[in-house]
Amino acid sequence: MAFFAAARQGRRDDAELGTGVWRRAHDRFRRGLDRYHQILEGIEDDEVHNELVAVADELGAMLPRVRAICVSAQTSSPSTGLDIPGALLQVHRALSRAGNTLATTAEAAAMTRLDGERWGVASSGLENVRRRAQLVAEDVEEAERAMPGGQ
Repeated sequence: MAFFAAARQGRRDDAELGTGVWRRAHDRFRRGLDRYHQILEGIEDDEVHNELVAVADELGAMLPRVRAICVSAQTSSPSTGLDIPGALLQVHRALSRAGNTLATTAEAAAMTRLDGERWGVASSGLENVRRRAQLVAEDVEEAERAMPGGQ
C-alpha cells in the first residue's frame, strides 16, 4: 500500500516540482529533514531529546515553505535538467544553502547526542544545533525574498 502512495507522491512531485533543479532542491531539504528525525531515535536523555524535538518541529514547519518556493520557481522558470535559470539564481543558491545547512544541523544533533551519552553534557551542542537551525530559517527566508513578487 505504501508503495502506491509513494508512486502517487512521486508523480505529483514531478508535476509540481519538475525533474530539474527545483525538484532536487526540495528533495535535498526533505532528505536533510528525514536525517535529522532519524537522529532523534534512540536518544535516552529526555532533556536533550525534548530540545532536539523542538528544533525538529521548527525545521519541519519549513518544508511546506520550501515546497511552495520550489513549485513557484518551477512554474515561473521550469527546469528539467541541471541548468539553473538565471533569473532565479539567488533563489536556488539560498535553497541549496538551506539544504546543506540542514544536513549540518543533523550532524550537529548527532554530535550532541553522542556528547550527551559520552560526557553527560550536551548544552553547548544544543546551542550549536539551534544556531544552525536558525541559519536554515534565514536561508529559507532569503529564498522567499528572492522570488519575484517576494512570497
